[in-house]
Amino acid sequence: MSRNVPIPSDEKELLLKLREGDERAFEQVYNLYSSPVFGSILKLLKDRDTSEDILQDVFIKVWQSRMEIDPDRSFKSYLFVIAKNKVYNYMRRATLEVQVSAYLAARSAEGYNPVEADMQYAESSEAIRKAIDALPPKRKEVFIFCKIEGHSYQEAAEKLGCSVAAINAHIVKATKSIKTQLKLTNPVMVAVICSAFDLQM
Repeated sequence: MSRNVPIPSDEKELLLKLREGDERAFEQVYNLYSSPVFGSILKLLKDRDTSEDILQDVFIKVWQSRMEIDPDRSFKSYLFVIAKNKVYNYMRRATLEVQVSAYLAARSAEGYNPVEADMQYAESSEAIRKAIDALPPKRKEVFIFCKIEGHSYQEAAEKLGCSVAAINAHIVKATKSIKTQLKLTNPVMVAVICSAFDLQM
């Protein structure tokens, strides 16, 4: 978030109240910023219903992470970063679902079965979740922050107080571990999943 633009004192006071858990302050923040944030999401997704859902996710994240808010930095920029990451995460999940469905359709000798596809997609998603959950805590945190939530390695390094090289090492080791786990459960799905999560084969 930018440090160059002075933050109005009334906004700083509002953000301080929000940090303290003031629900009225949260409502005011929502009323102030929900419209421009929604506009930015809608511009990317071109779908009003999905954009409204993601908008709610953005402000849920704001409330849950309110202690991380820095009143001396641009709150609007902070919101737009959260929105961008939420959209990125949604698009990544949508891409994975499309790729899995296409893969299942291509493999079906008798044609595409949507019920079977839904079941296999659920099984594949569960396999991914278990593989991620099996990671050591710090490695899991880094993988989710970068590969699931869509943050940059630099952002992860700043958040965790370490070097970008250390973040990269965590991602490399996490990727290797996840692929090993997936090969034990569904080896043919590895390429599809690695593509969706932008992982190296």
